[in-house]
Amino acid sequence: MPEPRINAYLRKMLEMKGSDLHIAVGQPVKFRVHGNIIVGDERVLDEKYMYDMLEEICFPKTRWTQYLKTHDLDFAHEIAGLARFRCNYLYNYTGMAAVLRQIPSKILTLEDLHLPEVLKEICEYKSGLVLVTGPTGSGKSTTLAAMIDYINSRQCRHIITIEDPVEFVHQNKMCTIVHREVGIHSDSFPKALRGAMRSDPDIVLIGEMRELNTIRLGLTCAGMGMLVFATLHTNNAPKTIDRIIDAFPANEQSQIRTMLAECLQAIVSQLLCRKVGGGRIASHEILLWADGLPNSIREGQINNIRTIIEANKGRGMQSMDGTLKTFLESNLITPEEAYMKASDKKLFAHLLPELRQ
Repeated sequence: MPEPRINAYLRKMLEMKGSDLHIAVGQPVKFRVHGNIIVGDERVLDEKYMYDMLEEICFPKTRWTQYLKTHDLDFAHEIAGLARFRCNYLYNYTGMAAVLRQIPSKILTLEDLHLPEVLKEICEYKSGLVLVTGPTGSGKSTTLAAMIDYINSRQCRHIITIEDPVEFVHQNKMCTIVHREVGIHSDSFPKALRGAMRSDPDIVLIGEMRELNTIRLGLTCAGMGMLVFATLHTNNAPKTIDRIIDAFPANEQSQIRTMLAECLQAIVSQLLCRKVGGGRIASHEILLWADGLPNSIREGQINNIRTIIEANKGRGMQSMDGTLKTFLESNLITPEEAYMKASDKKLFAHLLPELRQ
């Protein structure tokens, strides 16, 4: 049986050290390489070729019917022995389009990724909520996969992952791991979470806390004594707390603050920065539970978060701007990159010639 046509583009993308394949009717094939979009193939894709190429890897066929009806679809595709890809099918003004993101077939370890040592301590937690945050493409899933692998190699626990789609597939080592995909194994994140509550898990991983009911049930699971890992699209710890609270109607926010204050154990925020000389490096902000954090959340005093981080650097906490400053002093990133990624841009503005006047 011939290999799917899209695999040739994916193989070429991987050879160029790319992370994402972008295709659309009326456009040439494009790759994201080290954060930049480049043309990967000059051929302009016509409607029939695009239709056939996308349908070719879409299983089961009910998914293709769903895509044609709703114009949106998420699933995973694999080139055996090479890599898995998270596929997002969509429509735009020219017609069909898709973005396929690489999911490495080998799960990288915390050491491979040079992640902060304190993440190992977080992996030892027995209960509570741990949030890994950052914008799309910042490596949240890769970081979470490394943390689950660390637990899988050292502890005997029952882990349920709920994702859309399943990205990293973990083989059972010391843990029993159950992967559930929304749309195949359950209709929605909330339904899958309700099922998880009855399945005796020690750890629940939520691929993304997208909407109110998922957030509410995630907090409930953490409050019930499970260790819950989840992701959000926020850039730092204060914004993460605000995002969770603001997802709820005003009359519920006081109750949610109390729930979050009682179960939040850690926030790991992650941004990818362009390195001097090429490649990218992850910058982190890390907030851990500390005296004063629960009350700050209950009282809505989010400005205290920065003070808590600064006062507990010895425990492994770190601010995003502090990490960027360290990278800058080590000549790993440029002043421009530090300025663009900073929470407080005034800290780096004096380093940019165009802003000195």
